[in-house]
Amino acid sequence: MNKELKNRISTSVMITFLSLLCVIKGSYLFNIFIVLILCISLFEWLNVSYNKIIFSIGVFILFASILSTYYLRNSSLLFFLFVILISVSSDIGGFIFGKIIKGPKLTKISPNKTYAGTIGSFILSIISGLLYLNYFDHTLNISSNFNNLTIVSIIIFLTIINQLGDLIMSYYKRLKKIKNTGNILPGHGGLLDRIDGMIFTMLLSYPIYSLVLQ
Repeated sequence: MNKELKNRISTSVMITFLSLLCVIKGSYLFNIFIVLILCISLFEWLNVSYNKIIFSIGVFILFASILSTYYLRNSSLLFFLFVILISVSSDIGGFIFGKIIKGPKLTKISPNKTYAGTIGSFILSIISGLLYLNYFDHTLNISSNFNNLTIVSIIIFLTIINQLGDLIMSYYKRLKKIKNTGNILPGHGGLLDRIDGMIFTMLLSYPIYSLVLQ
């Protein structure tokens, strides 16, 4: 196991532990957590965006995403964790399937992404999402109100949004000719490198929850 992979794994474990602690604990700890994420993200976006208009659009999206994150966490912790699970599963599925199967590249925007990785993202997201809902459905009551096709459609939609967020960030990194948005996370790069997809899934998840599922 090389040094970069060790750093990547250890950083992932640390981030997962701290994030879950702040999310589950809630209250002021969660508020400080998302404000810190916003500040770091804004700083990294300043380095990635190439003009004032693009920077302003990004700032608006980041603020809107943080607000949606705040309201979703305070509305339903279980659905909030469900959205995080879908985003993380999408990233992990894409990484594992892409590394093992490889195959044709998906797009020039992000050379590391493959069709196999994209399919893997959907597979792992659907499996993990359904397992999660099956376990917590006595509290969420989603299955009693919606059929399986609707639930799978929501998971697929969130997975697509997560992947689009990743591609959007990859596009702007290519324009700036940089590999990472920063170096704050050993083995991962910048914070935006890790949450680019989640920014967009969180942005849309609170409207989905409040208008469709609640």
